[in-house]
Amino acid sequence: MTTHVLILCTHNSARSVLSEGMLNHWAKKLGRDVQAHSAGSAPSGRINTFAIEALEAAGVDTAGYRSKSWDEFSQDGAPPLSIVITVCDSAAAEQCPVFFGGTGGQPVKVHWGYPDPSNAEGGDEGKRRAFELTRQAIGYRMLQLLQLPLESMVKADLQRALLDISRN
Repeated sequence: MTTHVLILCTHNSARSVLSEGMLNHWAKKLGRDVQAHSAGSAPSGRINTFAIEALEAAGVDTAGYRSKSWDEFSQDGAPPLSIVITVCDSAAAEQCPVFFGGTGGQPVKVHWGYPDPSNAEGGDEGKRRAFELTRQAIGYRMLQLLQLPLESMVKADLQRALLDISRN
């Protein structure tokens, strides 16, 4: 059964998109049945071009990516979520809608914060560098997540393991 992971950030234009891309990329490469999704509480309606550039430079397929609302994941027909990860501090502090984890109930939630690379100084080159460094940091955590025996973990153990990853 597929493990569905939702990654949240306020605008769903940078960090959450980098996270979705890296998790799906590594899951495919490692043959793991994990599907990442991203969304925002106040989606901007567009994905930051530096995020797409960083993902594509790393060989990540970005076809079909779009900025979307987290409301899509609390409606009928939404994938049964196992894990919800917030990647920006403002999204972590917001009141999330109720997400359904299928027969398993509520998904495990964790916060993995990253500074917003959109705010990097140094013009376009500074932003490119910040997006690439953020992509690498996110990619490392996603690899750690994929090393977990997700199919067999009980929620309490999964919660602890995800919190441990956040401290690395």
